[in-house]
Amino acid sequence: MPHRGHESSDGTDGTGEGELDVPMAWLYAEYIADELLRTGDLMPPTSFEFRAGRDALALTVFLSDTDGELSGIRVVSQLDNWLSLTACDHPWPQWVRARMAERAASGPSADLALAQEAWRWLEETELLAPDLDAVPGGGVPAGEDDGPQVWTPAWQLGLPLGHLAIHLF
Repeated sequence: MPHRGHESSDGTDGTGEGELDVPMAWLYAEYIADELLRTGDLMPPTSFEFRAGRDALALTVFLSDTDGELSGIRVVSQLDNWLSLTACDHPWPQWVRARMAERAASGPSADLALAQEAWRWLEETELLAPDLDAVPGGGVPAGEDDGPQVWTPAWQLGLPLGHLAIHLF
């Protein structure tokens, strides 16, 4: 009979063959991201922009955990690290790809599968956003929804949203 209550080092219930691999590290990272975004009250939780922010922030939280101790972290102690990882001058997509490759080299896991799915959605989904590169004063009304817009990969909207949510926490 398998021993219940034992957790493997990757945060999943590794009780034996045929047991369910519960993605606890990913679910905890997603919970942290969701709470940070809800606290910031930047977007409606039902919007695609909120999902982009949550997924980008969850990836940052999940992939920054290098010691497999995500469930034992104190969120406040990690805020500066997450801020630097989500800053506009940080090569975040390259960092995500490199960290995902490192995790994949360790073998498959339910956590990694959900992280990969979130990354795929962030890369492949485009959201309509204000064109920040548009020439100011180009004869277009200055209202929030009236200016020029451009289709943008979801991570490019989600990352600054996550960064701002960390600042507001």
